Amino acid sequence: MTTATLHLSESARAASASESRFRIDVPIAPARAARVVALDERAASVARRLAERPWAHARFYTGGGVRDGGGLLHELDGAAAPLDEVLTGSDVVVVLATEDGGRAAAAAIGRFCSRHGITTAGVVLGDGFEADDAVAALRPYARVLLLSADESDAFELLTALRV
Repeated sequence: MTTATLHLSESARAASASESRFRIDVPIAPARAARVVALDERAASVARRLAERPWAHARFYTGGGVRDGGGLLHELDGAAAPLDEVLTGSDVVVVLATEDGGRAAAAAIGRFCSRHGITTAGVVLGDGFEADDAVAALRPYARVLLLSADESDAFELLTALRV
């Protein structure tokens, strides 16, 4: 007659009291300085809705005044600030687009972030190919490039980035 031995699964062992000393009991710190830049009017509407949510240190802008050499970003309330001033010291920049109108701004933001080691993510919202040029402008610079018809994906990305 054989005796059955009790083997705990990995999950059961990880949940045991003896393993509790290895648990991290503090929340993951949010990104220190996140910037969300909407490149067109529909993207600005999405940014306004996102900005109403409770974020740690995110600031939201529109990028209509950005050109190849730099330019101005505008806070959602309309206050303007130079691109380099807004992005310097940020940890992550998320670019929102719904059409091609922001191609130059996307490229300028991407280049700046690339030169300064700032993580860049792009969210292109739409049902078709309205933003092909914006995607092409972001592709060389964005670590994450999300093409989606669902605006809630932008919220999920910001949450995942701990913005």
